[in-house]
Amino acid sequence: MVCSAAPLLLLALPLVGSPVVQASQPGQSQAGGKSGSGPLLDQESEAEESVLVSVYVHLDFSDKTWPPAVSRTLDLPAASASSAPRPLLTGLRLTTECHVNHEGYFYCACLSGYQWNTSICLHHPPCQSPHNHQPCGCLIFSHPEPGYCQLLPPVPGILSLNSQLQMPGDTLSLTLLLSQEATDLSWFLRHPRSPSPILLQPGTQVSVTSSQGQAALSITNMSSHWAGEYMSCFEAQGFRWSLHKVVKVTLKATDVARLPVRLSISCATSPGFQLSCCIPSTNLVYTVAWSPGEGSRDGDITCPEDFSVLTWNVTKAGHVAQAPCPESKRGTVRRLCRADGVWGPINSSCTDTRLLALFARAKLLQAGQGRPAEEVPQILAQLPGQAAEASSPSDLLILLSTMKYLANVVAKARIQLDRSVLKNLLITTDKVLDMDTGSLWTLAQARKPWAGSTLLLAVETLVCSLRPQDQPFAFSLPNVLLQSQLFGPTFPADYSISFSTQPPLQAQIPGHSLAPLVRNGTEISITSLVLRKLDHLLPSNYGQGLGDSLYATPGLVLVISIMAGDRAFSQGEVIMNFGNTDGSPHCVFWDHSLFQGKGGWSKEGCQAQAASASPTARCLCQHFTAFSVLMSPHAAPEEPALALLTQVGLGASILALLMCLGVYRLVWRVVVRNKVAYFRHAALLNMVLCLLAADTCFLGAPLLPPGPRSPLCLAAAFLCHFLYLATFFWMLAQALVLAHQLLFVFHQLPKHRVLPLMVLLGYLCPLGFAGVTLGLYLPQGQYLREGECWLDGKGGAFYTFVGPVLAIVGVNGLVLAMALLKLLRPSLSEGPPAEKRQALLGVIKALLILTPIFGLTWGLGLATLLEEVSTIPHYIFTILNTFQGVFILLFGCLMDRKVQEALRKRFCHAQAPNTTISLATNESYILEHSKGGSDTASYEERTTN
Repeated sequence: MVCSAAPLLLLALPLVGSPVVQASQPGQSQAGGKSGSGPLLDQESEAEESVLVSVYVHLDFSDKTWPPAVSRTLDLPAASASSAPRPLLTGLRLTTECHVNHEGYFYCACLSGYQWNTSICLHHPPCQSPHNHQPCGCLIFSHPEPGYCQLLPPVPGILSLNSQLQMPGDTLSLTLLLSQEATDLSWFLRHPRSPSPILLQPGTQVSVTSSQGQAALSITNMSSHWAGEYMSCFEAQGFRWSLHKVVKVTLKATDVARLPVRLSISCATSPGFQLSCCIPSTNLVYTVAWSPGEGSRDGDITCPEDFSVLTWNVTKAGHVAQAPCPESKRGTVRRLCRADGVWGPINSSCTDTRLLALFARAKLLQAGQGRPAEEVPQILAQLPGQAAEASSPSDLLILLSTMKYLANVVAKARIQLDRSVLKNLLITTDKVLDMDTGSLWTLAQARKPWAGSTLLLAVETLVCSLRPQDQPFAFSLPNVLLQSQLFGPTFPADYSISFSTQPPLQAQIPGHSLAPLVRNGTEISITSLVLRKLDHLLPSNYGQGLGDSLYATPGLVLVISIMAGDRAFSQGEVIMNFGNTDGSPHCVFWDHSLFQGKGGWSKEGCQAQAASASPTARCLCQHFTAFSVLMSPHAAPEEPALALLTQVGLGASILALLMCLGVYRLVWRVVVRNKVAYFRHAALLNMVLCLLAADTCFLGAPLLPPGPRSPLCLAAAFLCHFLYLATFFWMLAQALVLAHQLLFVFHQLPKHRVLPLMVLLGYLCPLGFAGVTLGLYLPQGQYLREGECWLDGKGGAFYTFVGPVLAIVGVNGLVLAMALLKLLRPSLSEGPPAEKRQALLGVIKALLILTPIFGLTWGLGLATLLEEVSTIPHYIFTILNTFQGVFILLFGCLMDRKVQEALRKRFCHAQAPNTTISLATNESYILEHSKGGSDTASYEERTTN
């Protein structure tokens, strides 16, 4: 009776015989079991030549043991010379060992030096046995088959490495040199005390290269995680081969734990102390030694023992005490003893050991160890439980890092996740967003301010990996809302999505943005994700155009991603409505590349649009990513009265400037009879022309379609920038001419030199500023203000206008101060009261005339740029500057004595009496006092061409 679980042996029988070998049926085997054989192999050769052949012999033992004699090669006696030529059995070797389990399956393992060939190996599953470390070393058969493990040929390759003992941080290099053509090459690592090998794939630390006859494996930054037995597995000559090398890695300083790190004792009372040194178990031999540091003296200030939470021994002032973490935690707890002998706060780095294990697996996956498609779902399945038990900032940071590593692995390997895996991710995210801000998030952000950005990037990446067959998919939690849809070649004209949040959130993608994505029948997956509370956890980093102010957020972050096949598309138009908001909205997205990769809010490619029905934040962006809206608490007050006052002021200035041009048309030849008057009125005329064109352009700009794609809007913004700057540069030219006359009274300015310089200063300089600003900030999307045809008020473009204006206002203010000093010095110090009154009247005249002409009222714009500004500076600034054309008509033109006389001569045809009182020309009156002349004779009358 043969036992079903009895072992079977397959043998290779070396035979030496004649050219033709006949099939035979051997009888009872020497091992004492039943036997059978297949046909012998026919071999053709020349006469009397010995040939080595093999036969298949099946030995079935009645028990689980067999005689030891069978396990060795048997040498049989040779046949006599007189015998007829026939096959002779000269040796017997065991090749295959089979066991039958209780289910009737045959587990057949090859013995040393033998292996199943590749064709059989591919059609049968491998078995788990001590022999399984060899490729194709053990297979499972459903029934006995006439096959056996074959004798292996010489190894077709040599595996070498640069060093068997690696230091931490070194680079390991293994090289496989092949003598035969090899296919299906793979690298594996078996850790010490680990039964199964781990697949090595290209990652952040692993690189694999191959060429003709050679393959190489390189691992950077070696550590204890990379110690073990390395295997190179490949197929050649019909067999699977596995070459091995053992690599050891020494410990790093951080691998050794000292408890405590520093110890304070009293030399007088302490009977002794104990130090602990914990070293990971390795096969290497280490020598441990302690060396005392700086000693302390009795009488030094110390912190007393404290047993409140943990045991804190007596510690010297200025030193840090250390205690071990509780069970199931890893790390240390530190506490500073202050200089006054008082204990400081407890600083814990304790982290849950199970969470650390998941973190290590995820990090090694990214480095190149393991099979991501199998391990990523396993790790994500355990994260919700770990997130629920997180109790320290270290737990939170390790959890976020684990999610980040998993996201990197999924993105690189292009793994697709099913619904259950994605649910685990969303549950984890919900729990993380719901963690206590004060005890966990605040302390975690103190260590890593970009922790919230890490969470956002990980979730953004992972939610895009849902399998197409699992869509559509919707999932809702208190802090996480997800909707994912799959569209075929035919899709709706517009894609719209809405979320029942507070405030309500809506998004729409026009059909023209989706049309280019559908090619060759490619399916499109659109995923929309809303994250509550996340915007409050992101660092307050603001990109260009947003300034450094703190903004309020609606508590929502909307993530929109589009996948076409296995490719992600980030460019396209999306319209979002974030509901009612307070303050001035800024449509932004989270740019992970800003601030050295830590992330920040950016407005590039996004702009706010005015909603027609209600005061909602409506955003238009030209890309897909994580969006939100920022509300500036310090925005300029949006009051209808202020807007109406601006329009009225600009309209009045335009009319006044047109009247000023008409006056100059009538009196020009009369008022420019000398050089000083010519320079002054030429500058004033160009200033009137530039201001008239600038006010007209600024008043009509709101009627144009806003946005960088509108050529009319860009042209209006450029012209306003250039014309307003030209106005101020002509103001500067006029002030410089006056300053020259004040400082160099008797020096005459040549007209043919000064006038070209004034033209260059008045037009070329502002044109350069405006052109450079357009070329520099328009490609960056930071040229236009959101919803307006004017320079971006929060970026560098605006300051290319504000900077020159404030500089010119400062120079003009100095010139005005010089003029006032010239008026006050000779009269107030020496003259009688009548002269003092006349001098004071001259000062008032100069202030009234020169302040609007020199643009000094624009200095009030500084108040409107300050934070937390009230409405009063805005009203004052609007009144003084929108009505600037009116002031120029009154004080710069009509109050000029020469203009008045010319108008009277033209309309009244009579000379005005000498007793007429009028305000003198500003330069003439000031220059008279600077030269000490009489009050009745002006400088203009004494100076001729």
